[in-house]
Amino acid sequence: MSQKKDRVLVVVQLSGGNDYLNCIVPYADPRYQDARPNIRIEQDDVIPLDDNFGLNPGMGVFKDIYDEGNVAIIHGVGYPVPVRSHFRSMDIWHTANPNELGNEGWLGQAIRAIDPAGDNPVTAVNFGHGLPRALASPGVPVASVGNLDDYGLLTGVNGERQREQALNAFSRIYSPRVGSSLVMDYLGKTGLDALRGADILKEAPKRYSSTIEYPSNAIGTALKGVAQIHFADLGTRIFYTVHGGFDTHTNEVALQKVLWQELSEALRAFKDDLNEHRKSEEIAILIFSEFGRRVKDNGSGTDHGSGGVAFVLGDAVQGGHYSEYPSLDPSDLTEGDLAYNFDFRGLYTDMLEDWLGIEATPIVGGGFEKIQPFAVSA
Repeated sequence: MSQKKDRVLVVVQLSGGNDYLNCIVPYADPRYQDARPNIRIEQDDVIPLDDNFGLNPGMGVFKDIYDEGNVAIIHGVGYPVPVRSHFRSMDIWHTANPNELGNEGWLGQAIRAIDPAGDNPVTAVNFGHGLPRALASPGVPVASVGNLDDYGLLTGVNGERQREQALNAFSRIYSPRVGSSLVMDYLGKTGLDALRGADILKEAPKRYSSTIEYPSNAIGTALKGVAQIHFADLGTRIFYTVHGGFDTHTNEVALQKVLWQELSEALRAFKDDLNEHRKSEEIAILIFSEFGRRVKDNGSGTDHGSGGVAFVLGDAVQGGHYSEYPSLDPSDLTEGDLAYNFDFRGLYTDMLEDWLGIEATPIVGGGFEKIQPFAVSA
């Protein structure tokens, strides 16, 4: 009997505000046609899901994945008292706290629950520059990777002792400015965890072999990196990456189509890679954006809105529509935006409790309705 593998969550953040209406298109609703005289997706270009809704024309490959039966579309995702600021709205999503500035990321807290002692510096891996607040939590190690092939911190310095000395020298340079204890605490834990993480992760590409060709773009490279690390069995439970450029105030139709085509093709390669290596049952993918966009176009694009759409993909996912598509009736809009009808903290609860097996209440700040997309809970 094969040993049961730990479940893994891959999070893809769509930065900038993915336009819900032109992503999951209500093409049969005349109010959509009226609200979007300049940037609507014409019915002949929509990829139909059913008689009422269809996908953006850049999502043809995504439709193939959807037809396999393991894609959940979560409608009307948001939070009370919507905020149209990219920074504040993303902060709310990252900390699961719409009421005040949160101190810890929701996934940072999840990492602590998975690995309380911080024994594994690669329990979580972020692909991208910097560290998203979702992963940030005091004392929680996270490896942040720009490119897996040349990842490392001071890795050009040979030997752990020499690298520790380099980090200590770095701390002495900056201590007078920000305080000795703060710098030493940070570098003593986070810096050395980064060194250990670099040493661990640099082995992953050496162990990787696949016939799957990924797209040669940022999201394709990131998801290939996820596969390389996951296949190396390094104990990584949470992966995070960002796919960006969704702030489509102008030229929206062309931009959104390209962005979704890139993501769809990268997801296809990733899923094919998982299948080739018989690793697909262990992975769930969460895709979200900080908000949707306004119902009426601005001439060539759309401005910041509220209610949006999220997706969950994976072999354990029961595909289909979850929650309800918000009404386009003017009386039901929230200051010209689609109203949210499903709190994103309920979606996080699904991910934490039913996928990762972590108590969600202290992380999301209460109990919230779930969509329950998984066929088998943790």
